[in-house]
Amino acid sequence: MDSINRNQTEHNHEDLSGTAAVEKIKHIVDKAESCFFSTVIALSGSCGTRPMGVQKVDDDGNIWFLSANDSHKDKEIAINPNVTLHFQGSAHSDFLVIKGVATASRDERKIKELWEPIFKTWFTEGENDPRISVIKVTPTEGYYWNTKHGFAVAGIKMAIGALTGKTLDDSIEGKVRV
Repeated sequence: MDSINRNQTEHNHEDLSGTAAVEKIKHIVDKAESCFFSTVIALSGSCGTRPMGVQKVDDDGNIWFLSANDSHKDKEIAINPNVTLHFQGSAHSDFLVIKGVATASRDERKIKELWEPIFKTWFTEGENDPRISVIKVTPTEGYYWNTKHGFAVAGIKMAIGALTGKTLDDSIEGKVRV
């Protein structure tokens, strides 16, 4: 544990697994709605990281996206399927990093399930556009940082800590394993 955590008088670390981990992932992803999606390989013309909107987190913790099969991302996943997703649910809380294995496919059933009319902006032929791919990220490990009691309590604790010289941070963090 780092020095700030050693100074804590409160419980500020909780590793989550199974259903609790999936619920934490869903909570933060729902707040964030999008993430930075990073591939290990960056092809020419790509920095390997791009913003992506999340379509769904399923009950197993898998994170689903719609993509274009001719994108750098899909090509990079084909070379190396290891990815990292970075989420920020609010300005000062609800942070999550997920490492996982991505697969891209043309699962028409899943495309129909995830389809929203706004996607016609990128896929002009609609949900039957042959360029659509489905990306499934299966988490292998993750870590979250959050407040325990919300911004108001966290702010009060930080102010009291500053006045008293005690560490009264209201944060909680830990590993997530689905």
